Amino acid sequence: MDNLSFIEVQFPISKVSKESYKERKAGSGQTLTGLGKWWGRKPLILVRAALLGLLMPASKDHKKDREIFLKILTMDEKGLELRKDKSIPAAEVYKYLTSSEKSRYFVESSGKMQYIPGLSNEEKQNAQMLAFKRMSYDEKLKYCKRPEEVELKDKDEWDKINEHLGTNAYSLQELVRQLGEKRFGKVPTVGDCFAGGGSIPFEAARMGFDVYASDLNPVAMLLTWSALNILGSSKEEIEELKKFQEKVYNKADAIITKWGIEHNEEGHRANAYLYCNEIICPECGYKVPLAPSWVIGKGTKTVAILKDNGHGGFDIEIKMDATNEEMKKAEKGTVRDSKLVCPHCNMETPITAIRKDRRLDDGTIVYGLRKWEKHEFIPREDDVFQERLYCIRYEDQNGNRYYTAPTKEDLKREEKVIELLGERFNEWQEKGYIPSSMIEEGYETSRLLRERGWTYWHQLFNPRQLLVHGLLMELIDKEANTKKEKVVGLLGVNRCCNWNSKLSRWNPAGAGGLGKVEDTFYNQALNTLYIYGTRSMYFIQNSWFYDIVNFEIDKTLVSKLADARNNDNTSTFWITDPPYADAVNYHELSEFFLAWDKKMLLDVFPDWYADSKRALAVKGTGQDFNQSMIDIYKNLAEHMPDDGMQIVMFTHQAVSVWAALTLILWASGLKVTAAWTIATETESGGLKDGNYVKGTVLLVLRKQLSDNIAFTYKIYPDIEFEVKRQIDSMRDLDDKDDPNFNDADYILAAYAAALRILTSYKRIEDIDIQYELSKIGQKGYISPIEKIIDDAIKIAYDYLTPTGFDPFTWKTLTSEERFYIKGLDLEKSGVNQLSAYQEIARGFGVKEYKELLYSTKANNARLKTAREFAMRNIGTSDKFSNSLLRHVFAAIYLSIKEEDTMHGRNWLKNELPSYWSQRNTIISILEFIATFEHISNMKHWEEEAKYAKLLMELIKHDGV
Repeated sequence: MDNLSFIEVQFPISKVSKESYKERKAGSGQTLTGLGKWWGRKPLILVRAALLGLLMPASKDHKKDREIFLKILTMDEKGLELRKDKSIPAAEVYKYLTSSEKSRYFVESSGKMQYIPGLSNEEKQNAQMLAFKRMSYDEKLKYCKRPEEVELKDKDEWDKINEHLGTNAYSLQELVRQLGEKRFGKVPTVGDCFAGGGSIPFEAARMGFDVYASDLNPVAMLLTWSALNILGSSKEEIEELKKFQEKVYNKADAIITKWGIEHNEEGHRANAYLYCNEIICPECGYKVPLAPSWVIGKGTKTVAILKDNGHGGFDIEIKMDATNEEMKKAEKGTVRDSKLVCPHCNMETPITAIRKDRRLDDGTIVYGLRKWEKHEFIPREDDVFQERLYCIRYEDQNGNRYYTAPTKEDLKREEKVIELLGERFNEWQEKGYIPSSMIEEGYETSRLLRERGWTYWHQLFNPRQLLVHGLLMELIDKEANTKKEKVVGLLGVNRCCNWNSKLSRWNPAGAGGLGKVEDTFYNQALNTLYIYGTRSMYFIQNSWFYDIVNFEIDKTLVSKLADARNNDNTSTFWITDPPYADAVNYHELSEFFLAWDKKMLLDVFPDWYADSKRALAVKGTGQDFNQSMIDIYKNLAEHMPDDGMQIVMFTHQAVSVWAALTLILWASGLKVTAAWTIATETESGGLKDGNYVKGTVLLVLRKQLSDNIAFTYKIYPDIEFEVKRQIDSMRDLDDKDDPNFNDADYILAAYAAALRILTSYKRIEDIDIQYELSKIGQKGYISPIEKIIDDAIKIAYDYLTPTGFDPFTWKTLTSEERFYIKGLDLEKSGVNQLSAYQEIARGFGVKEYKELLYSTKANNARLKTAREFAMRNIGTSDKFSNSLLRHVFAAIYLSIKEEDTMHGRNWLKNELPSYWSQRNTIISILEFIATFEHISNMKHWEEEAKYAKLLMELIKHDGV
């Protein structure tokens, strides 16, 4: 294919993964996270790299292409130097210097190395840069800004970029315009019809593309509109918006202070309130406060202690500076394994039994809790679950914080809160200041009724929370003069709701062990709690105020609240991250915010709707989901020029998921040209750890313009050729000192190669797409697409020979032997995910492999060593026990046991009739194992490696 894009030929997977991880780790410091909660926002650097990869043409000099690509993204050596913004500690600098450099810059003082006194800042900077240049990419990132936080201004760097690309640009925006005009005759438009939290349209606009963004969900579009229009405001506008935030907060704070509901008699102000549920023990009739743990602050050693009051209930004492014994005792709460453990009678009762849930004869479950009514915002006296304020954290005039049990005066203040809310409740619901909508049943939302009886969204908030949030909404409505001010206010309230609801956990280890009210959506669910934290007006400012950083955007921006099936906008590039296979129930979760936003949202955007459109949401897995996806992607393909391109992002799962998505995209008139996986969710230092299920796959697509038709049996030779060609090109491109690809990437390339050949045809005569989509995922059914992908994986694994094995020797080994050696290769690289072993087993067609594993723990899997096998099961009926590799392991074991390699060699000579003809293979295996001797994560193979080396030398010289 002519006119290939960079991303169709190569992609710097390793570096983009590391940069994505760094961005993820920034938490609330990420550019868009501050605007509000959305689930699964993609890192901006991933979006930037993908867009540049689509726009930048591939030349014949692939290494130069990569050099320039990294230079544009400031991910090359010079770019990292530009991004360096943190000082490297002196001790760290010292480690990277030569002996002469150490004596030039450092002197020892009190056993520590420090800069020589009187050393100038310039000299210290020189030492810093010497160390920085010698660090690995991962080490350098610790001291660097993120790529999106810097602008490449170095003229010499731009001259190199322009020389290679034939441009005359001195900014990223100019480059996007010039490359777009050269290739498409105009600035390209980037479209995203699943805009979600706005990462794709925002980063596209910031880079200089024209942008089209749409989403079915109003909360998603509010966030996307805000990313483009609030963050895209001028500095002057942003200053005005910040003043508006302050004005609303200060007015609310003054009103709360006047009401006297947060200050105690000493003038100390509360910043957090802790509530627990209470239920009646069915065994003894006692009213029992519920908590999984009574530890309140780990750093302050604060605990709640239950005291039987002799009147059918418990008083709760709050103690700071508790003893270790008291801390240990407090860790055991009154709820364990979903059962009430009554501290009075010591009986255990399932919570479901207390709720009076029951199963009917036909198997259906009837849930026993009373349904709350619309006007209710506190439990009735006869409700199963009552709520109780049991602890308040106050702050005195000097900023000292302390915990206390609520006094009578505190409880009177609680009553006043209920009274103040009651006076405003009906009016505020009518005006939309607090929610009034009913909770629609769904996968996530039904548990709210089942577990607490809540039927309206306002019931997820206690009176104090409703009063504070409602007051903020009232003030926004009164004080906002512009659309942007109202939106900034709405975003602020949404943030407060996320950090201040009955679903906000109290974390005793948070804030350095002082205790913290956490967010509602710490995961992708609506989790009911037995204890929760409430932020006071004083403490809510951390949620209300959020960073509004200025990125002036002057491109054409179109944002719509619309169903992707009805898209009528043409885009040069479509980049989408579809809601695939019910991974997240966006439509249900977003209703938590939409309940608050409804009225004001329609005031600000009169042409929008304020409904999550559950019925239209793309969800599920079956035929309806498949057809929805085909309708959407067919529409996008039709609204894309013939030379346009698409990227579909999704989380790689099973081959069946790949096969289904391939069929969907193929049926939509698209063909696969490349696939890359980026480790966006990694937890281990940003390094790819082999378990690439954690990654985001970028599937690169073009329009299907071919009229060619084929049969599956005829395309297998093409797939084999394409798999090998793809692996060869990746190997040729790879940086030997800083490898970009590992086996997981090569296998993914095999997936892509198979799909590239498959989808290059208009039709495969013996594959009925609609029939396959109806069958795929059914138990026991393997589609021809899955079989093609599996065959491509087998080709790749056969082709990927481990270091030390020549292709001929590798092919003489059995599938079980190759599985084992490849597994050791993974282990050597630090991979310990069970899924990685499952993947290789599937690749080699090995069904029975669990007996070969020492550990099958998900993130601690590894194979048995020669000593762990010992002489067990050797020569039995299973394939591995009779293999040459198993005999080599026995020889190593005997050599270690007898401390003499002659025993090992004699075993092989006696047990292997074909010892002499297999000697070279035995030597290759021993040489491979010998490489483990000095690898830090292969300590369990250290002795085997030492003896393998000795045994190898003995066998090499055998008979000479």
